[in-house]
Amino acid sequence: MKYNRTYRLWGAMKNRCNRLNQDYSARGITYEKRWDFFENFLADMGEVPDEMSLDRINVDGNYEKSNCQWATREQQANNTRD
Repeated sequence: MKYNRTYRLWGAMKNRCNRLNQDYSARGITYEKRWDFFENFLADMGEVPDEMSLDRINVDGNYEKSNCQWATREQQANNTRD
């Protein structure tokens, strides 16, 4: 499973939220506790489509099913705090 792109994106999301002094954790951004388990994340989000990555719809909101989507690089560039 570690070579699966969806699994790697899930791990990166958790890392962003759990690392100290990281922009996400410093702002209090977390993820759904049921997403501690990859199987739950996969059930909610499905496999990542080609050329997309995990995006939060509300950039100040948490990683949760209602606030996440698979997005293209262009969509993500238009969805930033800047």
